Amino acid sequence: MGWFDEIVRPMLAEKAEPFDSADHIFEIKWDGTRCISFIDVENKKLRLQNRRLLDITYRYPEFRFYDCFAKNCIVDGEIVVLRKGKPNFNLLQQREQVENRKKIQMLSSRIPATYVVFDILWINSKGWVIHLPLMERRKLLEDNLLENSLEERNLMLSEYIQEKGKAFFEKAIEVGFEGVIGKRKDSIYIPGKRTSLWLKIKKKNTIDAAILGLMKGEGGREDFFGSLVLGLFDGRKYVYVGRVGTGFDISFLEWFSEAAKPFFTEKVPFDEEPSIKREVQWLKPNFVAEVEFLEVSKDLKLRAPVFKRLRFDKKPEECLLDQIMDSDT
Repeated sequence: MGWFDEIVRPMLAEKAEPFDSADHIFEIKWDGTRCISFIDVENKKLRLQNRRLLDITYRYPEFRFYDCFAKNCIVDGEIVVLRKGKPNFNLLQQREQVENRKKIQMLSSRIPATYVVFDILWINSKGWVIHLPLMERRKLLEDNLLENSLEERNLMLSEYIQEKGKAFFEKAIEVGFEGVIGKRKDSIYIPGKRTSLWLKIKKKNTIDAAILGLMKGEGGREDFFGSLVLGLFDGRKYVYVGRVGTGFDISFLEWFSEAAKPFFTEKVPFDEEPSIKREVQWLKPNFVAEVEFLEVSKDLKLRAPVFKRLRFDKKPEECLLDQIMDSDT
């Protein structure tokens, strides 16, 4: 298997509070779809692999990154849809939930995506560079980018600042971003591992939870669903952590009501059926929701949850109970 067909699991970050450090750089946390890009400059080929290791190249026909780099490479980054310079979750979700090729082509013009690149893992002049310190990899990445080719090719280099993480975090929140990432300057790239070498610093409490049921809707939602039933995986089973019934628009209600049907099941996905007053249609684990919440109750239920988006790049079994067992959720 050649470099273009490799499977690469992205490196992941642990949670942290805002901090200053001369040993770190700080970048915007873009909150899109994590994507490893395999870029064959010589043959003008591109392959996109998401966090679930799925090939998502077909979803983004507007991407032609082979015109942006001098040499063949494998890079890491985030796919986002930008509006006024900030990621728009709803528009990205529209791109990610479409399978029809004609509609994909139409949306690529109407709602173009951008790839924010922040790391390089392989380059044909050196081979794998994941063992090099971050700042050396950044230099390789920047030197490999062709000048004046990025914006017209839907690609953007993630900028960073040094040392002043607290002020950067406050400014990022002020202008509407969700947080920042702090990375040790000497950090190697560890595929598939969540490590303190990279730290994510977010304003709000959010978790990624498996969607394991649809609670029956009432009134305007009678034909769809009222709430999503959520669970987190403890390594053996899913633990019920509550329901979320806000944050949806009508287009999501319509789309998800249909998308969920192939995963209907009579089997309760928890050891004990939770006490839910209305009828529930259980689902096999397949979908992941990012949910914002105020706090976690003593019995491990989310308080004031709000649906933010679906995570197409994450598997349900990756939604671990540890997310709400820590004090820094």
